[in-house]
Amino acid sequence: MAGPMDGFTVVELGVWVAAPATGAILADWGADVIKIESPAGDPARTFAAMMGLDGEVNPPFEMDNRSKRSIVLDLGTPAGRDTAVELLSTADVFVTNLRPAALHRLGLDHESVAAINPRLVYGLITGYGTEGPDADRAAYDVAAFWARAGIADLLTRPGATPPFQRGGMGDHSAGMTLAAAVCAALLARTRTGTGQLVTTSLYRQGAYTVSFDLNTLLLTGQQVAIGERESMANPCMNNYAAGDGRRFWIVGLQGERHWPALCRAVDRTDWLTDPKFAKPRDRFVHARELIARLDEIFATRPLADWATVFDGEPDFFWSPINSLDDVVADEQFHAAGGIVYVPEGDSSIPMVATPADFSATPWAPRRVAPKLGEHTDEILAELRARADR
Repeated sequence: MAGPMDGFTVVELGVWVAAPATGAILADWGADVIKIESPAGDPARTFAAMMGLDGEVNPPFEMDNRSKRSIVLDLGTPAGRDTAVELLSTADVFVTNLRPAALHRLGLDHESVAAINPRLVYGLITGYGTEGPDADRAAYDVAAFWARAGIADLLTRPGATPPFQRGGMGDHSAGMTLAAAVCAALLARTRTGTGQLVTTSLYRQGAYTVSFDLNTLLLTGQQVAIGERESMANPCMNNYAAGDGRRFWIVGLQGERHWPALCRAVDRTDWLTDPKFAKPRDRFVHARELIARLDEIFATRPLADWATVFDGEPDFFWSPINSLDDVVADEQFHAAGGIVYVPEGDSSIPMVATPADFSATPWAPRRVAPKLGEHTDEILAELRARADR
């Protein structure tokens, strides 16, 4: 269970979520990830206190730091910077989300590090990119990914206030992108013999997330309308409530294919020839009426009953709108590998799996997140042994 990244050494200088998420993915996949922390520690170690959690458990930090080793270095001192450079001199990958100006002050910018280790793949996550007036602007994903990239606006119903992003959504997305870019750069290194700088930004990641909308604007000058449930142009692509209050989503994107299945499911095959509903244009014109009538029908039975009906129609695509409790209880979530068991002493604890698997080089988490500086002596001893060889 070594994983596809077994044998690669990654040095991470990351704070909060974005770069640590990249490090966690690579650690899950088998890399030896050495996490450099200041004497105060990664501020993400305070998440539990911020969330009001009791005890020592810190779920967000565990998610993004399992299987790593932690070394404490004071990068404000020459000795700390020298040790960081020594670690990077033989590493395969450097992952960071410190701002470029701070990296330059520390002597850990790409140009300086590449001069010491030309084979190093240098992975950088920024808020807004490496060029332009905001290249060194501080950012969290709520700002750069959620707000500035247009996601919050596109999810806001007319007249309503913007919804709040859930924790780490943009960071985890950008972290996965950087992990992929790092792997691509390592593949390129097998041909060229040299590493390179690979970057992504929370802003770019946000724009890519809504590229369906953004590219439509770029190519046509038009914006895709923000849907309202009561008047969706395609009532087959909408959410409804069953009689027990459970909500579900119908995903009938292809009108000619999915409309007959919906009519059969609700026992209204007469709608197939009804001039108000027969064609996609008809359903668009009479969407409010059709949605209201579907609301009445779906309210007559609990979701469990409807699920049996829906699943009996091969061309009826749908999904329950799950709560987190529903996800954890979902047999398919577990069958799809959504949970991994992370070793902790003589037992293990369940955590969310990173979302990729490998048939020939399967991975498994090796340990829970390290305590601050837990491996400092061990890593320093390895550096001394390397220098003695």
